[in-house]
Amino acid sequence: MNAVKKEQFAKAHEKELYELLKQLAHIPAPTGKEEKRAAFCLDWLHRHVSLSAYQDAAGNVICPVGASEGASLIVFAAHLDVVFPDEEELSVREENGRIYAPGVGDDTANVCALLLAAKYAAAIEEGKRPEKKRSSGLLFVFGVGEEGLGNLKGARQICRDFGAAIKAYYALDLTMETYTARAVGSLRYCVTVRAKGGHSFSDFGNTSANAILAKLICTLYAQQVPDGGHTTYNVGVISGGTSVNTIAQRAEMLYEIRSDCREDLKKMKDSFDCHVKVLERELPKDCSLTVEQIGERPCEGTIDEQKRKELFAIVEKAVMDAGVKKPEPVPCSTDCNIPLSIGIPSVCIGTYRGRGAHTREEYVELASLPAGLRIVLNLIEHYV
Repeated sequence: MNAVKKEQFAKAHEKELYELLKQLAHIPAPTGKEEKRAAFCLDWLHRHVSLSAYQDAAGNVICPVGASEGASLIVFAAHLDVVFPDEEELSVREENGRIYAPGVGDDTANVCALLLAAKYAAAIEEGKRPEKKRSSGLLFVFGVGEEGLGNLKGARQICRDFGAAIKAYYALDLTMETYTARAVGSLRYCVTVRAKGGHSFSDFGNTSANAILAKLICTLYAQQVPDGGHTTYNVGVISGGTSVNTIAQRAEMLYEIRSDCREDLKKMKDSFDCHVKVLERELPKDCSLTVEQIGERPCEGTIDEQKRKELFAIVEKAVMDAGVKKPEPVPCSTDCNIPLSIGIPSVCIGTYRGRGAHTREEYVELASLPAGLRIVLNLIEHYV
């Protein structure tokens, strides 16, 4: 399919992209409960692309196009889940050239662009001569578990099932203004303190779980981060106690450390472990502390730098050929962390302009959608 036909496809499907976004943005997809969006995408792919689309053990919706036995694979993936816990229909509204909905950009707009990209790739495949074989097949993935504590479940499954065959891995996430140049790894913990507690007046002096947890939090916020890469820490959630006149028997926090440097992430882990051990030694006898690791996103492993640069060049060209300003390289935490951690060249780019990601006021600029579709079609065209 030449450039003219690609442009014809893009123009012919601009309205369909808009309608898809309005439909899909209504469908709830909290992490771990993406079934409704997965069902929508699987049905759409069966009707418009291929009956060979299926769901894997993790819940990913997968649609192979032009993949022959023994051929390498180019993965194009977008995640189905959004950060919000809603299980009922999501609120969607349009005003002033924008469409607003929780998760409408991250990652709904990218999922919609990828659906149409699969349709485009299938049209190219159908028009090819039977004897003309691809050197690489395409694997379209509508994944699960990217947000929050999903722990990149979908990407892990893809790399387990196809890792040896994957030549390159593209994740559609974020906006078209940046692309992922380096994976940001993270470790996430749930820390729970239990104490005797009691009545705030008659049992005054008993150990408070809130006080013990606060002591740990203050210690963690006093630590210095390593200077080898960009490293951060955060206590994102604190809960504990029963009432204003109760000495807390239980307190809990969620703690996260992040870094784009594997060595620095380990240093932060060691620091956290050390602070926890010191606190454990100082605990009153009627108090206990437990630590559970609830999430892990690996930093990148050893990557062939030439192949990485080639991927970056492909992305930059695809964006600029769509009439969009050259995107800026940034470190980020996405589905790309998994392929990058095992040495598979991977990059993440978005297909829309918008703001407010991870808030209920998130919006997508409707005028950006046609260019976003062209970006992903340009990427597909590189391999067909």
